[in-house]
Amino acid sequence: MNLTEDVIISPDTRRAQRLPPGQARTGKWPVLDASGPPRIDLDRWKLRIGGLAATPREWNWEEFQRLPRIRVFSDFHCVTRWSRLDNLWEGVSTRELLDRAGGPLPQARYVLVHAYDGGWTTNLPLEDFLAEDALVALSHDGQPLTLEHGGPARLLVPRLYAWKSAKWIAAIELLERDQAGFWEKNGYHMRGDPWNEERYGFGW
Repeated sequence: MNLTEDVIISPDTRRAQRLPPGQARTGKWPVLDASGPPRIDLDRWKLRIGGLAATPREWNWEEFQRLPRIRVFSDFHCVTRWSRLDNLWEGVSTRELLDRAGGPLPQARYVLVHAYDGGWTTNLPLEDFLAEDALVALSHDGQPLTLEHGGPARLLVPRLYAWKSAKWIAAIELLERDQAGFWEKNGYHMRGDPWNEERYGFGW
């Protein structure tokens, strides 16, 4: 894949060994979710950022399309032990979104992400949410995200297992204390670092 200078290269793609422990490479992109794709009407779509953000914000689809975009080259690791390498994503940086919401209040330490998927949530440290290669992705390998892969917009945090990259993102809530999301309440790790095999339990 030819990458131009404007593409952000995820640090994990620079490792000599790019597959985390226990992972196997696949050329496919398997579809996994908790309850199937939701129905999303772009005329009613909104993305909210609030909680412990200094000036909470909300964008509709048209407004979100006008935000500055970045491109990120990264790998994608699923907790079910497959990895898809060499992905090119395009979307809006999580740093850009939080900057437009006035930045985090001093006590903010964690993020709880809400999805259009029946109240589905996932949690992550604010530091991971604001990594340079984290974004709300709108396209993958030059094509708009399909509904089955989280379109029209999904979170993408390459440094953590893929369940942390919430499909069908609806809201971002900044918190002082960590709060377990859907899979975390059902035994998944609270952080989900693939390089430390933080798959299940031991998190809270």
